[in-house]
Amino acid sequence: MEMDPRRLLVLLAVARTGGVLAAADELRLTPSAVSQQITKLERETGHALMVRTPKGSVLTPAGLAMAEAGEEIERALSVARTRMESGANISGVVRLGGFTSFIRTVVIPRLPEWRTQYPQLQIRIVEDDFPALMRLLRQRQLDAVVVEHDSTTAGQHSLGAGMTEEPLLDEPWRLAVPTGALLSTESVDLGRLPLPWLGVDSAAANSAVLGRLRHSTGARMETAHQYQETLTALALVAAGEGVAILPTLALAGVAHEGVDILDVPGLGTRRIVLRRFDGRRRSSTPVDTVARLLRESAAAFDTRSAS
Repeated sequence: MEMDPRRLLVLLAVARTGGVLAAADELRLTPSAVSQQITKLERETGHALMVRTPKGSVLTPAGLAMAEAGEEIERALSVARTRMESGANISGVVRLGGFTSFIRTVVIPRLPEWRTQYPQLQIRIVEDDFPALMRLLRQRQLDAVVVEHDSTTAGQHSLGAGMTEEPLLDEPWRLAVPTGALLSTESVDLGRLPLPWLGVDSAAANSAVLGRLRHSTGARMETAHQYQETLTALALVAAGEGVAILPTLALAGVAHEGVDILDVPGLGTRRIVLRRFDGRRRSSTPVDTVARLLRESAAAFDTRSAS
């Protein structure tokens, strides 16, 4: 199978933006040119890669496989560019927004190392929730933000023109229950647990998981209380007030006496992504450097979690 690898990057843009028009805007091409590139790629691969729907363009399984190949090419080009420019001094201020567990676990421990590696690069951290982070990014008060999705809804979020989204980490959701509340985890009925679910803000990815479980189980799944921080959720669980869905990252280095943290089939995963506006500059920018550092740090955390 011979193909022009540049067409994979066009397909990747369609996958990220959700449509031909948005991809054309991001790539600074005409919609017709984008469609032609996809058609040629389909001819080269012998597979249908994209299906148009009233809500946008949806990639077929073959299209998703090719888009992943495009991500690998993009990543390889980024590494090559970084290596070529390794002798250059990266300088400037990057305003990075993110949510608590990622900032605390993945970013802050690496700051001393990054400061030594790039003494002219200043990373300014802003910790906030999803709506606030996205508002600050659109207002250009932040250069990049790290946000979370439930993996089943990750592809349903529309991005603004010129905004890109890059996956950093997928991690399993975990079930937190009072110690000894479940005698076995082999056949847990998530719709009929012995305690109510703890409520969480609707903007949090945990909320999407509860909605998905309600839909799949057909159960009402009553909630009690409402928390924002993981420590609050753990305290409520330890007090026997309910059960909670928590991401693995948020539990790193956190004591949870009186709480059992369980891996339960059906909870799914949380996807952590980096969003920013991509000016398509030829030379590496401070934001490009920070994006690469975040990818490497997230990959290192993923490796430690799997070991």
